[in-house]
Amino acid sequence: MEQLSSMFSGLARSLSLKKGKNNDEKSGARGAAEAMAREAKKNDMILRSSGIVYVDGSNNFASVFSKRGEKGVNQDCCIVWEGFGCQEDMMFCGIFDGHGPWGHFVAKQIRETMPPSLLCSWQETLAQTSIVPDSDLDKKCHRFNVWKDSYIKTCAAIDHELGQHRRIDSFYSGTTALSIVRQGELIFIANVGDSRAVLATTLDDGSLVPVQLTVDFKPSLPQEAERIIQSNGRVFCLDDEPGVQRVWQPDGETPGLAMSRAFGDYCVKDFGLISVPEVSQRNITSRDQFVVLATDGVWDVVSNQEAVQIVSSTAERGKAAKRLVEFAARAWKRKRRGIAMDDISAICLFFHSTSPLAESQQVHPFSIATPK
Repeated sequence: MEQLSSMFSGLARSLSLKKGKNNDEKSGARGAAEAMAREAKKNDMILRSSGIVYVDGSNNFASVFSKRGEKGVNQDCCIVWEGFGCQEDMMFCGIFDGHGPWGHFVAKQIRETMPPSLLCSWQETLAQTSIVPDSDLDKKCHRFNVWKDSYIKTCAAIDHELGQHRRIDSFYSGTTALSIVRQGELIFIANVGDSRAVLATTLDDGSLVPVQLTVDFKPSLPQEAERIIQSNGRVFCLDDEPGVQRVWQPDGETPGLAMSRAFGDYCVKDFGLISVPEVSQRNITSRDQFVVLATDGVWDVVSNQEAVQIVSSTAERGKAAKRLVEFAARAWKRKRRGIAMDDISAICLFFHSTSPLAESQQVHPFSIATPK
């Protein structure tokens, strides 16, 4: 692993020496990042399905669960990568919600390409930055700008790659993408679509309250609708779905997207749909307990406060995501009778995990396990 890390750093340094980077250099850096992903998977540091992730010595503890809805194949998918980019203090969490006939393929493709592409962009941006600020505040701003720039470059690149993919038809299919990078006591959140990240933090009186970290990018948002309409796209509700704004082509009855940002969906990329992420950051303190990343299958029927209460009241953290997803599935039956249940997925990332906690749950350090 150290050899991969030094190789990747060496490539990043070489990139900083040249204004123009050729394709060989770019593919070399991407290859190194993909090799890191393979090595991390082999060492049980990457989880791509329901389960838990805990690495000895880390402050992170992640619980993941996904449930197929009633619309066919599960088009949700997730990834958790501890030790992201061979950095001990970094972790990547991503949740992806596909849609359309090829949506499950699109979601998995973005899940696989986003982490290594983001690593490449991050290393390149760091290598090109020669001046590091002195003050802590300026350092924090500098770090945020590096990640924001890296995310914007990454999302543009992987969306372009998706359009060129020979085996995946993403013209009428796409995926949302919500991800978090934890680096030390900072988290960087990037959102494309209508999945949501909610933080649980403690008030002075000891109560736990939700803080929504992302915006649900739906066509009903005025600024999103304005962009789509100015691009000659259309935004309106169907007669049998009052209140559900969707994105449509200038002519015709497709695709009817319920989100205003996504990867793929090239049928409306010229009509206002974008894959540009909203990037933000937050400093994690002792008051902040965990963050929930979930697809809209959760948030359509569960409030932020309910989600925080469910997760915080789960005795075993490893079962938190499963309990939240199962609660949402029951809520669909009560609140959305007659409507096919959506796929439902969640990641619960706890910030202050300790070895005694892992041991009490019979989780061996440096391991991935599937909850029962």
